[in-house]
Amino acid sequence: MAQMRLLPAGDRALVAEFGNEISPEINNLVQALAAAVTKQNVAGVEELVPTFRSLLICYDPDILPLRELVRVLRTLEPKETGAVSAARRILRIPCCYGSHFGPDLLELAKEKGMTRDEIITLHSQTDYRIYMLGFLPGFVYLGGLDKRLEAKRLSTPRVKIPKGSVGIGGSQTGVYPLDSPGGWRLIGATPVDFYDPNREQPILCQAGEYIRFAPISSTDYYDIRQMIQKGTYTPEVLTTNV
Repeated sequence: MAQMRLLPAGDRALVAEFGNEISPEINNLVQALAAAVTKQNVAGVEELVPTFRSLLICYDPDILPLRELVRVLRTLEPKETGAVSAARRILRIPCCYGSHFGPDLLELAKEKGMTRDEIITLHSQTDYRIYMLGFLPGFVYLGGLDKRLEAKRLSTPRVKIPKGSVGIGGSQTGVYPLDSPGGWRLIGATPVDFYDPNREQPILCQAGEYIRFAPISSTDYYDIRQMIQKGTYTPEVLTTNV
């Protein structure tokens, strides 16, 4: 098992690092430590930022001296990769594939020697782990993409990708929460807002959760958008044990 390394990040943050690779086992350690610090309600800890293989702990040194923070983290260090809950919280995210929602879908299918429907089936049959959020508010880095769907980024990135676009970049898939430049291959779009500054919880999901894409029609897309604008739509949440 990867040993935890503690590395200073300025005078108000500390990085707890586990290993040097992207894997569910290492990310389990990151999530387990974040959960333990949260449960302990450590005075002086201001924010936790989980990534693929590390946890950034922001703290107030006037309340929590560095030496004390290190001591607390050593006592909370997860001892096994299965230290997180076996229950999965899965957000079922509707996605309209192809057409103007996914302008790269047909080209990707041609490259892969598959049909449009085969691409959609492969992409929507996986529960994707949210390893981390970054790049933009609410941008999810998802693990678990079928290797048959892995695709190179565009040689010339788009200047503007519409918010809600679902794309594939390398071995990952994700959702653009805001209009943004980007080079991922766009295969669809979701009407769900992954970031809404006017919502009580602006970010829809968090690291450690899962996303399952559910294919919908263009009519469904616009119907859901109307419900979202009226405040009457909430994504379905599933819980499973693994």
